[in-house]
Amino acid sequence: MNGWKIAFFTLSGAVAAGVAGVLFLVGSAGESQPIPAADLIGPGEANVLTVRTTKKDFEGIANTYIREAMKGEKLPVQMKVKDDVILYSELTVFSFRLPVVMHFDPIVRKDGNLILKQSSMELGQLNIPPSTVLKVLRDSVKLPSWMIVRPKEEELFIDLSKVPVAKDVSVRAKTFNLEKDEILLEVSILKK
Repeated sequence: MNGWKIAFFTLSGAVAAGVAGVLFLVGSAGESQPIPAADLIGPGEANVLTVRTTKKDFEGIANTYIREAMKGEKLPVQMKVKDDVILYSELTVFSFRLPVVMHFDPIVRKDGNLILKQSSMELGQLNIPPSTVLKVLRDSVKLPSWMIVRPKEEELFIDLSKVPVAKDVSVRAKTFNLEKDEILLEVSILKK
């Protein structure tokens, strides 16, 4: 019985070392895709509505748009909004599915888009640099076009101006205060 346990732990250690080795060989984060210019409706061209929402509502809206962008395919990530923004996903390495939990701090850009700056991550029990995990995520998980993984910067760019809300409608973030559970979004509707 003890021999079986030793063999099991040796095998699991070898698998973990192999996975870590592959991820290490994946190499550096490489170049990140540049942040695109915001595609917003200009001032005076639109009627503007400010929407106040909560973390729970924003989470539901975000996951709905991710689901719609995937058009029936398996969801690549699940978003939770608590004290920070958490993305849950899975990476498949050598037929092994490894759960990935990534924590991000949201930053509202001047153009109203969001930067999710990675604060921590968990990949099973492996200790791998966040930039490497983001590179593997970028290269192996199909995300909506408005979610841009930037491994070198250890961030995820959410291009709210490209989220397909409706024709002639654009959305931008005004504030994203998770501590106060207050998220303000500005919805611009093109004047006809």
